[in-house]
Amino acid sequence: MSQSTNRTSPTVLVTGFMLLIGSGLVWGMGSRVPAVGTAAEDFRLTDLEGNLQSLSQYRGKIVLVNFWATWCKPCTKEMSAMQTVYDKLREKGFVVLAINELEDDAKVREHIRQHGHTFPVLMDRDNKVANQFGVFGLPVSVFIDEKGVVQEYIKGGLLTEQIVVDVVARIQKQESMSATSLR
Repeated sequence: MSQSTNRTSPTVLVTGFMLLIGSGLVWGMGSRVPAVGTAAEDFRLTDLEGNLQSLSQYRGKIVLVNFWATWCKPCTKEMSAMQTVYDKLREKGFVVLAINELEDDAKVREHIRQHGHTFPVLMDRDNKVANQFGVFGLPVSVFIDEKGVVQEYIKGGLLTEQIVVDVVARIQKQESMSATSLR
């Protein structure tokens, strides 16, 4: 009589981490975290108004790309801090792009309305952009400078108003120092 084991084959494990969405195969976990100091890969997503937006259209601004979901309590807490800083700094070239993962537009729209957020909310319906940015767990925040370079990658519900202000100030200082050294 053979003894059965509880081992799972590598094929079963890999298959278990994949999601079948529509006709395309999409990884359910982030593939790689973009390294600080490297160019952020461009993306195109639709916002809640149905407009196509891309990361590259915000070149020349400091962009906070935040991956979130309505069911994620730390996400909701961070979004309040992001909104406060967005209100203070958007006239100075600061942008928040809140990227919702895999949720229904109506549910997301209601959540945004209920919390009074005014920054752009983009819909990652097939999880491709989250995968592109190495997202594994929510929330994840990526700060990208005016030249499109990743400057900070923060996992978990760690964003506060002060952290956002400090990171933006550091990026602005680096940009200012770069501009001065070119003269």
